[in-house]
Order: sequence, then C-alpha cells, then structure tokens
Amino acid sequence: MYTQTLLFLNHICYNPLIIQQNKLVFSPNLKSGLCSFAPRVSESGIISRNGGCLTVIRRGASQIKQELNQEEKCNDEYYMRRCVEVARKAIGCTSPNPMVGCVIVRDGKIIGEGFHPKAGQPHAEVFALRDAGDLAENGIAYVSLEPCNHFGRTPPCTEALIKAKVKKVVVGMVDPNPIVASAGVKRLQEAGIEVIVGVEEELCKRLNEAYIHQMLTGKPFVTLRYSLSLGGNMLDQLGENAMERGEYYSKLLQEYDAVILSSTALANKFVFPVSSELGANQPLKIVLSKSANSLIQNPDLPTDAASKLLIVTEKELKELENGQEEVHRRLSDRMTLAEILEHCKREGLCSVLVDLMGDHTDFEDILKEGFDEDLFQKVVVEILPIWGGNVVKALNISNMKTRVKNLTSRISGESVIVEGYIC
Repeated sequence: MYTQTLLFLNHICYNPLIIQQNKLVFSPNLKSGLCSFAPRVSESGIISRNGGCLTVIRRGASQIKQELNQEEKCNDEYYMRRCVEVARKAIGCTSPNPMVGCVIVRDGKIIGEGFHPKAGQPHAEVFALRDAGDLAENGIAYVSLEPCNHFGRTPPCTEALIKAKVKKVVVGMVDPNPIVASAGVKRLQEAGIEVIVGVEEELCKRLNEAYIHQMLTGKPFVTLRYSLSLGGNMLDQLGENAMERGEYYSKLLQEYDAVILSSTALANKFVFPVSSELGANQPLKIVLSKSANSLIQNPDLPTDAASKLLIVTEKELKELENGQEEVHRRLSDRMTLAEILEHCKREGLCSVLVDLMGDHTDFEDILKEGFDEDLFQKVVVEILPIWGGNVVKALNISNMKTRVKNLTSRISGESVIVEGYIC
C-alpha cells in the first residue's frame, strides 16, 4: 500500500513518483496515469510429448492473452466485474439508493442483465430476470450487492430469484443497510439456493463508497477537490475541456449529490459547474459567502431547477431581485461544515464535493473543521501541465497535515488526476 503525506501549509505539495520495489518510474505518456509497471510478456514454452520425444511449443503474447481471456469468462470474478460495469450505467441517478448490477448466466453464457435505474424503480435483479425470461431457471445470478429481503417501495429481490428457480447466487458484498445485512443471503440459503459472498468485494465497495459511508456513519461522504500546477501552487482553474462530456470534472459532478463552492467562483463569472454527461442529475450547489449580496445580484446566476442553489452566509441576504425562485436561502450564525452536512443528510444527499475554486477565504474555516473533525473521506487533485497559471493565495491553515492512502492516478486530457483516501 502506498501512503503519501498531504500538507496544507504555504503550498500543497505532491509527489508524482510512485515507489515500488525500490524503483521510481515516471511515464507521462502512458494513458493509465503517471506511473506504469507493465510486465514484459515474452513467448512462453510448453513442453509436450510426441512419440517419446519432447516438443517445445512456442506461443506469442497475443495467443496467451486470448487464452487467458477465454478462461477468465468461466470465473465468478469476470461476471462480477460485468455486474459493476452494468451498475455504473446509473451513475448519479440512484442516490440515496446504491448502484447495483445483476447478470444471469447459464451454461457459461450471459442470458440476462439489469441495473437499478433510480430510487423507487425495480432493482437490478428484477430487470435481469426479465431479460433472461424462462432461461433463468437453473442459472447463476451474479449481483454486486446482496439482494434485499424486505418490502420497501419494491418487493424483495430474494423472492424474485427464488421464484425464477436460479440454482446459485454470487454476491459481491453484503449490504450494510441494517434492514438487509445478511438477511437476503440467509433467505436464499433457506430456499435451497447456493450462495457465494465476497467476489470482487473491494470493487463492489468502491462502486458505492458514498452509500456505504452514509450507512455506517450516518453522515454524507465528503471529497475535497483542487487544482495544482507542476510547480506545486494551488490554481483557480480547471484543465482545458475538463467540463466537457466524458472528461473527469463533468463525470465528477455527475457522481455527487451536492458541491460546495465559493461565492467568488460564481460572482466573478466563472463557468457555472454543470455536468455535461447525458441524463446527468445536476448536484445541489452550496455556495459559501461572507456576504452573498453581490452573488444574488449577478445577472448570470442560473434560474433553472437543475441548478438550485443553497447559499450559506454569515450576513443577512437582500431580497432576490431577478425572480430567481430556484435559489434557496439559508441564514446561519456561522458557516460550519457540520451544519451543511446535517442539512444534506436531512435532504437525503449521500455525497458532497468540496471544490476549492475561487477565493479560498470562504474555505479556511470549514477546511480546518473538516480535518479536525475527520469529516473528509477522499481527495481528488488535478495536476495541470503548466508552471504558473491562475495561482491563488495559499490557504492560511497552520500546522495542518493529514495522510492519504491508496493513491491512484490517471490521465484526463492534458492533466493528471490523482485520487486517494484520507486516513
């Protein structure tokens, strides 16, 4: 496991080199990220007997890869990864429910697939069983999250699987929801169905990290995002095309229920943060402002329902002058992160993105509070391929430091995106 220290002093520093087996490797041209440790694949020799003689059969790398892929299709892990892939079709649409994918397999072939599209709609198992039809009998159901065994807005998925007469259910992870928590597995076993749990469990957990965190702690999952130059300076800008469809920032906004912004990022006519992904549910914009009057009077402030605002301020707001009925006002004695997260919890929001854009003065208090109270779970850093740029004043947080684990990196456009989990 690779661990790196994240410092909030005069600059926020980073180290783009990953240490593995006492070697440092930097490869900026690889699409997989900053570093790559791809093993060299050479021809493999297989010895066979032919009339008492030994024959060496040479296989090229492409042939080996093809054979491995054929074997992989027989593994539970292969079908579980497909479940996760199918589940991700509903990114940003299921909250406060989790994303779930289901695949029905019979005789080594996928005969049905389904995912949970949104809260209140049927679950993934129901859609997959409908897709498979009568062929589901004696088949194997793969599902990324434990099937529910209770009546909510939809009937229990365990009963649907039992009725379809599947012979086996492979579960990625047990549901942390107290009303489920292994009850689904137990019901299937009582019905005589073989159940395997924990296949590709870490992958399934990452799929629903916000849902799991909310279930275990009762608090929203909070991610901190900011931009850095190659010189280690904090920047008040995104990479070129970062907000376009398919790029990292557009996808990031799609994944989160709410995003916390500085008022200056909007008052100074920054591009309003909107996900460009098809069918994306736009996050609630929570705007921090020492004095929000200039923000309210901004004629460019969006008025459509998809861009609702929650303004958190220490001073009283003037009346709205532009007929912006979709702007929600909230008065507070102090702008505290705990208060904001409590509001998000009441509204059923499971994930919050704190985006350090604009004047960082608005963020100083909530950043200190967030680290002191362990309210941050994840960090996303965009490293732009520039040395200067729109450098902003460093955050005035004395002796603030934390550690980040499980760092990963990838390329997005011309930038490098580094993600990690705060510990």
